[in-house]
Amino acid sequence: MFNKKLLIIGFVWPEPNSSAAGSRMLQLIQQFQKQGFDITFVTTANESDKAFDLSPIDVKTASIALNNSSFDDFVKEFNPIVVLFDRFMTEEQFGWRVAEQCPNAIRILDTEDVHGLRKGRAIALKENADFSIEHLQNDTTKREVASIYRCDLSLIISEAEIDILVNQLKVDRKLLYYLPFLIDPITKNETEQFPVFEKRQHFVTIGNFLHAPNYDAVLYLKQTIWPLIRRQLPKAELHVYGAYESQKVLQLHHQKDGFLIKGFVKDVDVVMQNSRVCLAPLRFGAGLKGKLIDAMKSGTPCMMSSIAAEGMFGELEANGFVEDNSEAFAQKAIDLYTNETVWKDKQTNGFKVLNSRFNIKNFETGFVDRLNDLKQNLNTYRQQNFTGQLLMHHTLQSTKYMSKWIEEKNK
Repeated sequence: MFNKKLLIIGFVWPEPNSSAAGSRMLQLIQQFQKQGFDITFVTTANESDKAFDLSPIDVKTASIALNNSSFDDFVKEFNPIVVLFDRFMTEEQFGWRVAEQCPNAIRILDTEDVHGLRKGRAIALKENADFSIEHLQNDTTKREVASIYRCDLSLIISEAEIDILVNQLKVDRKLLYYLPFLIDPITKNETEQFPVFEKRQHFVTIGNFLHAPNYDAVLYLKQTIWPLIRRQLPKAELHVYGAYESQKVLQLHHQKDGFLIKGFVKDVDVVMQNSRVCLAPLRFGAGLKGKLIDAMKSGTPCMMSSIAAEGMFGELEANGFVEDNSEAFAQKAIDLYTNETVWKDKQTNGFKVLNSRFNIKNFETGFVDRLNDLKQNLNTYRQQNFTGQLLMHHTLQSTKYMSKWIEEKNK
């Protein structure tokens, strides 16, 4: 039995009711706890009123400071065997400190999604251009891939992103581990309790408004797609939910047009189960979409873009339709909303996808085995990752020396 201390360095405090990233973090915590880890969660972020209380689930917490050697003392005393970085930005800030103070600790990066992919797609959209490898090779991607190489293992949530990292960016496949959303299987008894087609009404979309792809999708709905739907379904409404709605979001509310900004909702299952169709016309982004998981868990078919659907369905049928053309998107959303037979078929597809592609039982053993193998063969893995060693060399550690300079400046 080896040291079972895990340190999680969070980008923010987990907010599972606000974002898929928050739910993802709690899923990872659960997996490590099942392996017997004693977990401490730290972050530089301020705690919000939407933050999940980690103390009832036996996770210790602490605040840490950026660009401050107090973290060195903290991590050395804690002496974790595993350190999990929540997104590459935390690895940039604290990875070198962990490597210096706890050189034998396994360093794991949870990418959440590939930020460089999202950034590249945003650039392409702004340029009104087809996405290409030129867009992918932006500064965010370079920073993120460097972080992947500096870590011993990176958790990737989407098979599509593994394909991009390996085949387009030539990242070593051994450094990547596919670990998607981890969902308890949904039973027939549960699905039979959901409101049926005729008991549901209106369209729904949901997403944290601090996440740029979500705001863009709502704006796209407001300006382009919803008028097309509303023209044929004049009594239908679109209910828009999401945390951190700003004034620019609230001003999109229009009662007369049935475009209703509802804001934060504590229990997404309730609103999703009472809605007939979920709309997800994301025009850029990366990773897996929590809103689609929420919809499938609630038996709510989706009308989605190809970016929203990416990595979700594998070889299985989608729980709705996938369209990028705005007019086709609107028409198929109407078909899904009005045709009960099609609606039921798509709902059934969603249950199949959840139970086969995201079933927590399919991933637990493999994850345990990979961590044990990494622990037992850590030196060998690191010797085979020469690029990672290269990036840890002092001549390529601008972040480290910038941090030290800031610390001295702040004294």
